[in-house]
Amino acid sequence: MAELLRGMKRTHMCGVLGIEDIGKEVVLMGWIQRRRNLGGLIFVDLRDREGLVQIVFDKDVSQEAFDKSESIRGEFVIAVRGEVRKRESMNPDLKTGQIEVFAKELKILSESEIPPIHINDEDDAGERLRLKYRYLDLRKPKMQKILKTRSKIASTIRSFLDENGFLDLETPVLTKPTPEGARDYLVPSRVNPGKFYALPQSPQIFKQLLMVSGFDKYYQIVKCFRDEDLRADRQPEFTQVDIEMSFVDEEDVLAINEGLIKKLFKEIKGIEIETPFMRMTYKEAMERYGSDKPDLRFGYELKNLNEIVRNCGFGVFANTVKDGKDVKAININGGAESFSKKGMKNLEKLAKTYGAKGLAWMKLTNDGIDSPIAKFFSEEDTKAIIDKMQAKEGDLILFVADKTSIVNTTLGALRVEIAKKLDIIDEEEYKILWVTEFPLFEYDEEDDRYYAKHHPFTSPVDDDIEILESDPAKARAKAYDLVINGSEVGGGSIRIHDSSLQQRMFKALGFTEEEAHEKFGFLIDAFKYGTPPHGGIAYGLDRLTMILTGTENIRDVIAFPKTQDARCLLTEAPSIADETQLEELQIKVIKE
Repeated sequence: MAELLRGMKRTHMCGVLGIEDIGKEVVLMGWIQRRRNLGGLIFVDLRDREGLVQIVFDKDVSQEAFDKSESIRGEFVIAVRGEVRKRESMNPDLKTGQIEVFAKELKILSESEIPPIHINDEDDAGERLRLKYRYLDLRKPKMQKILKTRSKIASTIRSFLDENGFLDLETPVLTKPTPEGARDYLVPSRVNPGKFYALPQSPQIFKQLLMVSGFDKYYQIVKCFRDEDLRADRQPEFTQVDIEMSFVDEEDVLAINEGLIKKLFKEIKGIEIETPFMRMTYKEAMERYGSDKPDLRFGYELKNLNEIVRNCGFGVFANTVKDGKDVKAININGGAESFSKKGMKNLEKLAKTYGAKGLAWMKLTNDGIDSPIAKFFSEEDTKAIIDKMQAKEGDLILFVADKTSIVNTTLGALRVEIAKKLDIIDEEEYKILWVTEFPLFEYDEEDDRYYAKHHPFTSPVDDDIEILESDPAKARAKAYDLVINGSEVGGGSIRIHDSSLQQRMFKALGFTEEEAHEKFGFLIDAFKYGTPPHGGIAYGLDRLTMILTGTENIRDVIAFPKTQDARCLLTEAPSIADETQLEELQIKVIKE
């Protein structure tokens, strides 16, 4: 390669040249996006990560370069020496559209076969093909832009935290399996036969130990792993921005992170975000929006109708309230004309996927009320519902009656799906809020026990410490999530730093003293030797990048992602292990 490039050293990236460079001799290197032969002139669009520039091969400038250019094709890698000139027919859609480079010398660095996918943003190849040839997919301008933005997000985060006294410290990747949360990825130990490491779901315990160690402010951008069923916005390995601070309370953590998010939006989007951010308790978020990550860019708030329908003539509603459950509704402003009978049936099908037994509705038309349940209500009850829902002609009211969790989840999902369908969401708007005071525990009916809503080291709200054992369902946590446009991008808490309180927490979760020590003994022991009050937060860098780049596909923001069944189509991982390796690990694979 040194011989091939002799006398050629790149002077500029393709996409940065402009009018100020006219008259300069430049050396450019990159991939051929397109080639056009006009007889006496050959035009080539040369591409690198900074963009495109037009190269002109002219016999009058260099016969040798012109002759060589007749053999080049798309995706060949070339080096060109030439002079920057003003372009006669300018291209306003191209950053370099005012200039072109007349080639004096051409070197073909690498040839290319015809690629299996088109290297442009209009390529309509299926995702599986794109992932199989990911190195080609990543050449596309859109993908280059996204990953360059991701890099800038990471460097901005590091810069902000460095400036605010945080230390970038690493924690182990091979660690001990722990209970709670998702399944661990296990790694067998060859030198300790029969024993396993776990890949970390987060560096939670180690970052707390760093606070015990006196480092005061820690962060790292770290890979984490969860062996769980995947969704559109999840990957088996993901990147976390992990932050922890000592001698702080909740307000300190929220303040520093508001500064971080403000800087990110300024640097990445050029947007000034107002601080402090809006705050909403978990209880309020669920009651008003049916979600602990509410999208506030539109309305459709949930309204409780229990008092209005308690004694109404519609038995489904009246009996639901008598059974201690809820009747709630949302008002789809202007939605009466948007959903036909078939559309309403589709909404009902969607509601049932979230556990609802059905979906009642009421359209306010210029001919009056259109609803299969209207006949069961008195005029007084109908008016009370309309007033409560602040409904007017042209609106559509949707009702769900069931236990609180199902009502909230169903209407919360419907409001988002309908807003997307009606295209009322402003994609250029950003609504940011903190959701606070999460439940400390959540009850699992199948296991008949409580689990930590976040993790076992989350501190309860001071006023709720006394009910840890007596009424755990009502205990609130000093926990907080950062929500942007309906997506949870970060979450954290103030941690328990008192050994006796931590033991009570383990007991409330059903751990015996022996079990707690077996799983978390090193943390319990560390807390005996002086532990500062501490707390922190972790961001999903992938989700944060999705929001700041405007993509809804998490695989777009990861260089080499996995599919929904946790496979890498590029490398064909996971694969079958060699028998020799399995023997060394003393592992036998049992085939079904």
